[in-house]
This record gives sequence, structure tokens and C-alpha cells, in this order.
Amino acid sequence: MDDNIKFLTFARTALKNLFSKPATVKYPYEPAKFTQRSRGHIEIASEQCIACGLCMRNCPPGAIKVDRAAGTWTINPFDCVQCGNCVSLCPKKCLSIVAGYTKPQAHIETQTVKVSPPGPAGKKAPEASQAPLA
Repeated sequence: MDDNIKFLTFARTALKNLFSKPATVKYPYEPAKFTQRSRGHIEIASEQCIACGLCMRNCPPGAIKVDRAAGTWTINPFDCVQCGNCVSLCPKKCLSIVAGYTKPQAHIETQTVKVSPPGPAGKKAPEASQAPLA
């Protein structure tokens, strides 16, 4: 008797889903609509970054790495949980959360950008060190 009730519950749900609108959209064939609360992904304005490392030290999953000696800022988008902690703590406000999805990838890739940390006495490094990584 108990099995009949379970089957009837399942049948009712199946019929309801059969005759209702799909719950998903046809992304990527139709443009995605982002709500106000969607978080998106992290982007950096590398020319403003001073490589202080506050974002790296306060990233809960450890998705951000700052190498001051090499002048690089790296993020692993698969580890990032889009909490916004790095954005709120950045003293130069060079990090931002941009609405949108990261592009699908077949394997994990990190994103590395060249930044120019300040030299001695807080002076910016020479312009030649701002060449992007290949």
C-alpha cells in the first residue's frame, strides 16, 4: 500500500513537469539575464594595483596569489567563491566584481596579470615593468 502512494506522488510530479514551462533558459543561445544579486567574477585594473597582498591574505579559499617580487597577481577562478572580500579590502579599489559568467573551460586555468608594485620609499616601479605576461 505504501508503494502505491509513493508511485502516485511521483506520477503527479512527472505529469506536472510534463505540461509546465521549462525551469531553465537556453543559455548560451539566448543571452543570460543577471539579477541584481548575482555576483559575477573578479576583475582587476592592473595599472592601479600596488601588490600589497591584502586581497590574498583575506581570500577565504586562497584563490588569489600576489607575488610582489615578480610583480604578478594571479587568481584561480575555480577556487574563487565570489564573496567580495578582496574587493572590499583593496586599498586602491582596483578589484571589482563584474556581472557575468566565466567562460567554460576544459581544464583549470589561472589568470595572471602583471602589476607594478611600488619600489623603495613608496615610489611606483618604472613603466617598462608593466608589460603583460604572455
